[in-house]
Amino acid sequence: MKKKSKFHDIHPHATEIILESISEGVFTVDHNWKITSFNKAATEITGISRDEAVGKHCWEVFRSNMCESGCFLRQTMKQKKSFVGKSVYIVNSRMQKIPISLSTALLKDEKGRVIGGVETFRDMTLVEELRKELDGRLQIGDMTSKSASMHRIFDILPRVAESDSTVMIQGETGTGKELLARAIHELSSRRKKPFTAINCGALPDNLLESELFGYKAGAFTGAVKDKPGHFAAAKGGTILLDEIGDISPAFQVRLLRVLQEMTFTPLGSTTPVKADVRVITASNKNIEHMLENEEFRQDLFYRINVVRLELPPLRDRKEDIPLLVEKMIERLNRLKARNVAGIAPEALRLLMAYDYPGNIRELENIIEYAFVLCNEAMIGLGHMPKHLIPESDFASQDTGRDTLKTAEARAIKDALKRNNYNRLATASELGVHKSTLFRKIKSLKISLPEKDGRSGPRKS
Repeated sequence: MKKKSKFHDIHPHATEIILESISEGVFTVDHNWKITSFNKAATEITGISRDEAVGKHCWEVFRSNMCESGCFLRQTMKQKKSFVGKSVYIVNSRMQKIPISLSTALLKDEKGRVIGGVETFRDMTLVEELRKELDGRLQIGDMTSKSASMHRIFDILPRVAESDSTVMIQGETGTGKELLARAIHELSSRRKKPFTAINCGALPDNLLESELFGYKAGAFTGAVKDKPGHFAAAKGGTILLDEIGDISPAFQVRLLRVLQEMTFTPLGSTTPVKADVRVITASNKNIEHMLENEEFRQDLFYRINVVRLELPPLRDRKEDIPLLVEKMIERLNRLKARNVAGIAPEALRLLMAYDYPGNIRELENIIEYAFVLCNEAMIGLGHMPKHLIPESDFASQDTGRDTLKTAEARAIKDALKRNNYNRLATASELGVHKSTLFRKIKSLKISLPEKDGRSGPRKS
């Protein structure tokens, strides 16, 4: 008597039953990109019934941000290559954008012939909401940071914004002074009114005066009609006077009167106009040092220095570099419709070793340069600008290997110092496992103090 297979009693529609019971959406397409099957979870995620979906082209159902260019299922069918865990968006039946994680594979019949493609996808809305909540703790406006010095600013910023007091922002070029001013405006009661920024150091006195306060027709040759200035244009809102340290002593007197009386007089007019604006000033110069040298009026300084915020340079908040790089790559992916996955660890270590005289603006330029050159899944060492590598390192015969070792050693040493030689914290900052860090320390012959910031005396 023929022995029964242990699979003999399995229901003939077992595959269909399994597909209907899982929480991931699953659909299949034929060679014409028409949907041939659509499970229950796919209906729940998209809001589109099986009857509506089957027979339609997949892009008619999903309306994903990847449908027109870079469809992973299309790449699977063309290249015979599967994809796993790719993040995209689809639009559901209520026209809501839904973040999903998808995987693709070829669909074959019992003889191994390709008859189409299969895609599974998972609703990542909850994960995305949690990520945004976490980002919210690290971000105010367009400023992102996890450094303690920046979070001290983040913590007081809502109260500063509500106060309507004059704010002076100091920081090196490229640290994000205008972004901070915009964040103050967006958090204030003036948020629905204009935000206007003007670079005071870029214009001579006469042009700066007309730009700020406007002019009347006939005020000077070529003034054929009235023109309102930035103070008038920003009515009810906020005006940022950037590079306030560059204005001349003569114009400092003019500006002081405006700030004291909160009125201004357009060129060619004798009638003062009420200034309904909040004034924020910014400078990359040390205004207090200018006071000592009598380059800046003391009375104007006291008028603008009601609340002072000092932005730290990027070299003093290097723990923010991985987060900033991630945000920059995300933004460039959106702008350029690309899908660069991130940055390789060795390239990130090179970035961590650099001191950024141009601060965040320079980091943005570096990432954009690397993004343009990158034709791979991730930005690597080969995409980095050459100026990141010290010239002295090129003296070595084995340039590539030695410069990488030098950059790695410098990055690790700097990170160790920032973390008081706590190796676990250093590994976390550098984005590597602690065992990898220990191996690097040994191979690069980095000496450690007898005590670190966590474990006490170091064992030999």
